[in-house]
Amino acid sequence: MPDAIAPAAVETTDAVPSLVQRDPRPSPQRLLDDLVPPPHFAAASFDSYRPDPAQPTQAEAVDALRDRAGRWSGAKGVKGSRGGGLARLFGRGGEAPKEGIYLDGGFGVGKTHLLTSLFHAVDSPSAPAAYGTFVEYTNLAGALGFRQAVEALSAKRLVCIDEFELDDPGDTVLMSRLLRELSDAGTALAATSNTLPDALGEGRFAAEDFLREIQAVASRFDVYRVDGEDYRHRGLPAPPEPAVDGEVRERAGARLAAGEGVVLDAFDELLAHLATVHPSRYGALLDGVTAVHWTGVRPVSDQSVALRLVVLGDRMYDRDLPLVASGVPLDQLFPDELMNGGYRKKYARAVSRLTALAREGSQP
Repeated sequence: MPDAIAPAAVETTDAVPSLVQRDPRPSPQRLLDDLVPPPHFAAASFDSYRPDPAQPTQAEAVDALRDRAGRWSGAKGVKGSRGGGLARLFGRGGEAPKEGIYLDGGFGVGKTHLLTSLFHAVDSPSAPAAYGTFVEYTNLAGALGFRQAVEALSAKRLVCIDEFELDDPGDTVLMSRLLRELSDAGTALAATSNTLPDALGEGRFAAEDFLREIQAVASRFDVYRVDGEDYRHRGLPAPPEPAVDGEVRERAGARLAAGEGVVLDAFDELLAHLATVHPSRYGALLDGVTAVHWTGVRPVSDQSVALRLVVLGDRMYDRDLPLVASGVPLDQLFPDELMNGGYRKKYARAVSRLTALAREGSQP
């Protein structure tokens, strides 16, 4: 079945709500209010991160972020009281550290845990912090206007950017300018990505045409590599087998009867609906939801459709929403041409996160 699907009647019972019935329109103020870590990481801290002894770069990243938290814990222009010694004065090789730190590494190594830990360590009335995904910041600039977005974010001591990606030339120019103005205003920057800063955009658009912009982004960060295996699958069993359609509907109905915030969607209809909702609103799309149910999951070969599904999976993971699905196994969701293409790391992260949610959903 092709990926370009016309909206159709909702495949669900009258009793169980669905995501395709929702069309959230968050206000610009809500976009600002939502710039905080997601519920999954609400209690994240440096102490709760468990570095793998076999991967020394993980402990190094923790130390680097603790030091930055110490330097950034006070108001702009005021040195923080924590952090220590020469590490506060000099970065690697005796150079002064940059006012930005960038965590690069594979999916599932805890980069988001570390970034949210930094947010919690810095955020205070005297040193407010903002936390959001890359797409949330680009959408904020569109909703408020670029100048108003700069004014709102430059009032922060720290801006954290998760899932940093430059997926198109417009985003490249926008983020380069935004980071420059925030940095010039004295706002500290922290970001995570699966791609080194000077390789952003590689394999996705003609990055060489925007090399100056990409290099300007890269120049603002000290880069720390975080190596390791995906913690979501350490010692865990294989992904659960897909349910059958009737079982998905039955479990959705039982959860609804128990008072849970359940949604049940036919997969193709959900994909069609996602095309009508800006990805920055996918979090609002899940307001009040406590469990997600899909029928008829199939491989998604269209890049645009697949990337929207990646964002939805990220927002589901942020909210710890268990998933029950029928159709193909989740590790067959994206075909080889996507898993080996320019966005392969995004797709691998999505499969990892959705599999973790399906494990939760398989529990009685």
